[in-house]
Amino acid sequence: MNGIEDLLARMTLTEKLGQLTMTASSYAVTGPVIAGDSTAAIKRGEIGNLLNMVGAGPVHEMQRLAVEESRLKIPLLIGFDIIHGHRTLFPIPLAEAGLFDDAAWERTAREAALEAAADGLAMTFSPMLDVSREPRWGRTAEGPGEDACLATRIARAKVRGYQTADLSRADSLAACAKHFCAYGGVNAGREYASVDISERTVHEVHLPAFAAAVQEGVVSIMPAFHDLNGIPMSAHGPLLRDWLRREQGFEGVLISDYNAIAELLRHGVAADLPEAAALALNAGMDIDMMANAYRHGLPVALERGLVKMEQIDASVRRVLKLKQQLGLFDDPYRRGSQRESAQTVAQRRQLAREVGARAIVLLKNERDVLPLRHTPRLAVLGPLADNGPEMCGTWWAAHEPGQHISVLAGLRARYGGPALAHAPGVGISEDDESGIADALACMENREAVILCLGEAARMSGEAASRACPELPGKQRVFAEAVFHKARALQIPVIVVLFSGRPLIVPWLCAQADAVLAAWFLGSEAGNALADVLSGAVNPSGKTPMSWPRALGQVPVFYGQRPTGRPMDPNDYFTSKYWDVPNDPLYVFGHGLSYARFEYESMRLSASELRETDTLEVEVTLRNSGAQAGEETVLLFVRDRVASVARPLLELKGYAKLALQPGERGSVTLRLPMTELRFLGADLKPVHEPGEVEILAGPCADRAQLLQAVLQLH
Repeated sequence: MNGIEDLLARMTLTEKLGQLTMTASSYAVTGPVIAGDSTAAIKRGEIGNLLNMVGAGPVHEMQRLAVEESRLKIPLLIGFDIIHGHRTLFPIPLAEAGLFDDAAWERTAREAALEAAADGLAMTFSPMLDVSREPRWGRTAEGPGEDACLATRIARAKVRGYQTADLSRADSLAACAKHFCAYGGVNAGREYASVDISERTVHEVHLPAFAAAVQEGVVSIMPAFHDLNGIPMSAHGPLLRDWLRREQGFEGVLISDYNAIAELLRHGVAADLPEAAALALNAGMDIDMMANAYRHGLPVALERGLVKMEQIDASVRRVLKLKQQLGLFDDPYRRGSQRESAQTVAQRRQLAREVGARAIVLLKNERDVLPLRHTPRLAVLGPLADNGPEMCGTWWAAHEPGQHISVLAGLRARYGGPALAHAPGVGISEDDESGIADALACMENREAVILCLGEAARMSGEAASRACPELPGKQRVFAEAVFHKARALQIPVIVVLFSGRPLIVPWLCAQADAVLAAWFLGSEAGNALADVLSGAVNPSGKTPMSWPRALGQVPVFYGQRPTGRPMDPNDYFTSKYWDVPNDPLYVFGHGLSYARFEYESMRLSASELRETDTLEVEVTLRNSGAQAGEETVLLFVRDRVASVARPLLELKGYAKLALQPGERGSVTLRLPMTELRFLGADLKPVHEPGEVEILAGPCADRAQLLQAVLQLH
């Protein structure tokens, strides 16, 4: 730290503000193109951080400018959006959430870090921890789904995977947890919109994942674009300065989102750039990404007395400390100094295939039409059947579009070309129906149809909200024609559905014989799907979000609070819809298997416990099916009577169990009684004695859960 203090004492105001400035470069194969041609500014110490640069060569050249041609020779911090892989893409985060597997989440983050560090990068703007119960919101694809407990587990795993226990390692990345906080609650599901929700929802649903990331040692956090209950997050002192830094003890770096500080003017809370810069700095923001608000606004803010030099120094100190932790002062070229071997890349692709197969959710499987065990004659139809580039999903990082495996390519590798007939039928979003006849002709003399439908990759992610998250274009017209002909031919239709969100397609699921939620699986999508369709891999993914029956149900999620008038079909004046059931089409945790798991019993280690105790819950299952499989057992609780109404179900843990046909086995889940604390009327944690339901099973459908009652003292 003495070195940092010595360096800080030598810095001019311009050089200090340079350490608080991050600007973007446009990736080019031939080298970097810095926004505004800022290479001279790097030499002058006016820019200390970069984003959106790829490749060890360009990264090292920029570092050379900073450490060899600037006065103080301070290395650059260079980051990139590595959301679900870097060059090798894994399933989108929403799909990965359905694994319910901490080790897998950590491993894919570790592999992404290895690949990105080999490109010279030192930071990823990930993990994205925004809990979302809003399928209209495009960035749902980047996050953990609807549940706060699941989000906290993902937060911990991803931070471990990116950062490791030693941030100075040449293959580690600084993680940046985002978007702090409650971004998933944007009004009407519209990107960048305002968020207006209760303080209880903020603290119970949206903050826990960030608290978990801080506890795991995350070194940077990115506040979101939106305002929360009228206060833009870029200037939200009560949450950034008070809750995050003081209450949670976060000592790392706060990095604004892209141009967010300048956007405080549009929010209507700052009259000019100096005021915006002062608001952000006073709230605790350290690095200004792309707004140039600190470079140009803080000198004026200092003159006006809106900020103090001590605040600037504190932020500079945090940035320099992070660079020191990353080992950049010792060796700014340590990342990207070695090329990865072909074997390493091949092993990473294999991992992408394995994780992709496990992320697929089998939503429906009537009459066990799947798996397709022999070599069937298949009609592989739809706009996403032979569409490798679309398999990447949102945030494709440094991928190469031609390297992603399409469904058709994966099935050809599995079954051979002669067994397959292919036609797209329609485009993803186009209005042209002229290809439908040719596609229907492909169904002749076929044993089954693989119908690949869904969104384009760009239809989810940032700035990709959809008011009607259904099948775009003429896909419904095409699908109805396929179902009609399949009934005439008496062959099954297996729908493979690609999306970055739960789609509202009850009509599709009603008519299809089988439905697979394939999300966007990344580089090995086609091979992963072929593995599941053929039965080489037994699907085990579960839905991390509820799938609505109708848009009018949104938000629909399992953790709702009870009402004084719960739905009763025999009572008119109860909480219900006229036109659809209350429950979703597919509940949180839904996911079928080729195995048959029967939940036989649940045993509690004690019937009465105190706050300092830990409960052990043993759940016994049997696989009554003909194929081996793996089941995810979910553990829920329900506080029956409390001073504040508690959700009908709360996830508290999960465990995996693999069983052979006919085999019986058990899993034990541990539940510390401290996990049963909740926020009281004053939003402070309380422990209240009373009866607590303990429930375990495959999903958030109470009818499928084993139940017992615990007395808490």
